[in-house]
Amino acid sequence: MSRQQGATLSPLRGPRVLTLVALQFSIVLVCMVATLLVALQVQHDSIREETGERALDVATSLAELPAVVEAIGAPDAGATLQPVADLVAESAGVDYVVITDDAGIRITHPVPERRGEMVSTDPSVALGGETYVGTQVGTVGATLRAKVPVWRDGTVVGTASVGILESTISEQLEERIWQVVPWVVGAGLFGLAAASVVSTMLGRRFERLAAAAQELETQRRLASALREQTHEFSNRLHVLYGLIEVDERDEALDYIRTLTPVDSLAADPDLEAALEEAPVRIRAILAAASARLCEHGGQLHADVEVDDRARLERSFDDDAATVLSNLVGNAVDAVEQQGASGVVRVAVEAEGAGLRMQVDDSGPGVAAELREQVTETGFSTKTAESKDGLEIPRGVGLGLVRRIAEEHGGTLVISESELGGARFVAVLPQPLPDADTHETPGPRGSSNTERITR
Repeated sequence: MSRQQGATLSPLRGPRVLTLVALQFSIVLVCMVATLLVALQVQHDSIREETGERALDVATSLAELPAVVEAIGAPDAGATLQPVADLVAESAGVDYVVITDDAGIRITHPVPERRGEMVSTDPSVALGGETYVGTQVGTVGATLRAKVPVWRDGTVVGTASVGILESTISEQLEERIWQVVPWVVGAGLFGLAAASVVSTMLGRRFERLAAAAQELETQRRLASALREQTHEFSNRLHVLYGLIEVDERDEALDYIRTLTPVDSLAADPDLEAALEEAPVRIRAILAAASARLCEHGGQLHADVEVDDRARLERSFDDDAATVLSNLVGNAVDAVEQQGASGVVRVAVEAEGAGLRMQVDDSGPGVAAELREQVTETGFSTKTAESKDGLEIPRGVGLGLVRRIAEEHGGTLVISESELGGARFVAVLPQPLPDADTHETPGPRGSSNTERITR
C-alpha cells in the first residue's frame, strides 16, 4: 500500500464530519422541499378537480329539477326559483347559484340588484347545449364555475350556473397544506437523524480502516527498515566472526565499541563482582544496561542467586532473556534523565516454582490506574519518536513480557518500588530438572529429558 493510498482512508473527524453532516442536511432539506412542493401541487390539482366535479354535479342536478325546467319562462319565475337557488347553494356549500333564461338574463342571483341583468360572462357554451367547467371572473369575484344547459322538450330554455370562489378553494388548499407539512417535516427530520447516525457509524468505520491502513503502512515501512538493518547486522556479524576466528579478541571488542556505546563490567567493579558467578546471558544483559546508565552517571545494582548455578542456567532460556532484557531496558529508560541519582536494581533467582525476576527503578513510576494499560501492546507513556520518517513503535516491550509470562502460566506484577519508581516482578513457572529426572540418549548422540512424576 502506497502512502497515497493510505492517505485516502484518513479518519472522518472534526471539519470532515461537519462537512458531511452539512451535505446530508442540504440533501435532506432539498428532498424535503421538493417533496413538499410536489405534495402541494398534487393537493392543488386534487382540490380543483374535486371542486369542479362538485360544482358540475350541483349544476346538473339543479338543471334537471322539474320545478326549474317548468318555471323558466314563466312570469313569476324569479319568485319561484330564487328560494330553490338559495336552498341549493346553502345545502351544497357553494358560493352562488344562478339560473338564466334562453337569452342569458339572470332569473336568480345572490345579489338582488343583479337579477334581471345579462350575465357578466359568456353564456353561449351552455346555451349551445354544452357543459362548461372553468374559472371565470364574475360579479362576485373569481370563481371555479360549472354551467349546464336546461332542457325542455329537446330545446335549451336556460342555463344553471354554480360557482365556488377561488378564495374558498385557497382556504381548502391551506388546510390541506397544514395537514401535510407536519408529515413532510417529520419525515425530513427522521431522515436527517438517520443520516447522522449513518454518518457516525461510517465515520467510526473509516477511522478504524484509516487506523488499520496506517498500521499496515507503518508495518510495511518497519519491515523494510528491519530488512535493511538485518542485512547490515549480518555483515557486521561476519566481521566479528572473522575477528574471533583468527583469535583477535581485542580487535573484536574495539569493533563492537564502534557500533554501540557498551563497555565491559570493568566499568563498574561492584557490579562485576556481583555478577562474577552469574550465567553468561544475565551478565551480558546487565553489562549492556550498566553501560547505558554509566553514560548518564547512574548506577545498576544486581543480586543474582547463584547457589544452584546449573539450575539457574537451565531456567534462564531465550524467553527469560527476553523478559529480563525488556524489564531492565524499560527501567533504564525511566531513570536516564535523572543523571547520577538514577538507580536500577535487579534481582534474579531460580525458585522451586520457576524463575523470578524483579526490577526496581528510581524513575517516575507507573500510576496505579495505568498499570493494566502499560502492558497492552501499542500503549506507551513515552513520547513518540521517528527515524527517517518512520515512527518508532512504542508499547511493545512490556506487552511482549506479559505475553511470555502468560504463555508460561506465570505473572507480571507492577507496583511501587521503595526506590521511588516502579517495581516489575515477572515469574516464569518452569518444570526444572531435579533428582526425579532421567536423561535417555536421543538420536545422533543428543539427550532427551524424561520427567517422571511420582
